[in-house]
Amino acid sequence: MKILVAWANNTAANLGVRVLAQGSRDLLSQVWPGAEFEYMNYGARPDAVTWTPKGLIRERVTGRRGMMDWFSQFDLMWDTRSGDSFTDIYGMDRHRTMSLIHEFVHEAEVPVGMAPQTIGPFSRREARLLARRNLSRSSLVFARDAASARAAAALGRPVELTVTDMVFGLEQPEKSDPHDVVLNVSGLLWHENSHVDHEAYRHGVHSIIQQLISDGRSITLLPHVLDSPNVDNDVPVAKHLVGHYDGALDLVVPQDLDDARGLIASAQVVIGARMHACLNALSTGVPAVAMAYSRKFAPLMNALGWEHVVPIADGDETARAVLASVRREGLGEHAREVQARARDLMDRTIPLLGGLTS
Repeated sequence: MKILVAWANNTAANLGVRVLAQGSRDLLSQVWPGAEFEYMNYGARPDAVTWTPKGLIRERVTGRRGMMDWFSQFDLMWDTRSGDSFTDIYGMDRHRTMSLIHEFVHEAEVPVGMAPQTIGPFSRREARLLARRNLSRSSLVFARDAASARAAAALGRPVELTVTDMVFGLEQPEKSDPHDVVLNVSGLLWHENSHVDHEAYRHGVHSIIQQLISDGRSITLLPHVLDSPNVDNDVPVAKHLVGHYDGALDLVVPQDLDDARGLIASAQVVIGARMHACLNALSTGVPAVAMAYSRKFAPLMNALGWEHVVPIADGDETARAVLASVRREGLGEHAREVQARARDLMDRTIPLLGGLTS
């Protein structure tokens, strides 16, 4: 059994992408023990495949790279779409590229399963057409929240099952030394971006830090997208904040996903704007307060009964809402209940997966 895991890999700077890679392997190995896995993602591109829509269409016509032969060697493609990229909010080139890969794998007569993920939103007509075609040609489709399931149904392809995020299928990490508040600050949102007012986000982060210090809490900064040439990484802003607060904050830059999960599991509470920083916490039974910049946060967490999702808006208002959640009693017990509920949801995928290659 040879499985292509698309849009995730174990070396990505974004630890959320590594979650998808490891979670996919752990889940699918329960169905196909001993399966061989290969990963395809930005930064881990096979020679036979190009990353531009025009290049993909050209290769489909000319076959110079041998793309279709390369696809046909697999028994299954597990399409993760990076967890949240089955949408046009990150631009049409990304959506076109991922959609064309899906189309051509299907044409290579390889079954495609859509991993649990966010589906939508699709604001453009072309985006909806591509999504409808991909969904209709998928052998199995999982959503990780009810809003995504509704989006798939609206495109004419109801999902087989609404479950939750792949992170809840990971093995439990070994805890590091104890930490109080672990704070993840997003490099994506710290700079001008298409999601939120970055000045409001910065103001909110500073307000949260200042109030936590006043409350006597200790804060450890945790980058969840590691350092890389890409501006979308969390390390520079974390280092900036350490300098700005003159040593009042600790900083731990994890070496890998296991390292990050061990630190998160040791915390009393996690505050994060990277969704998988928060999901890594809940998957280890640690409460997390999410600072949400898109539609992907609330439906997923609400489905698990976790209400501590704060939309990033006015900086002061965001900070007040985050701190109100942090100070709430019984957060730890509630987080452990969510962890158990989510693991049960992931187990429900197992009986369906075997039918992908039968």
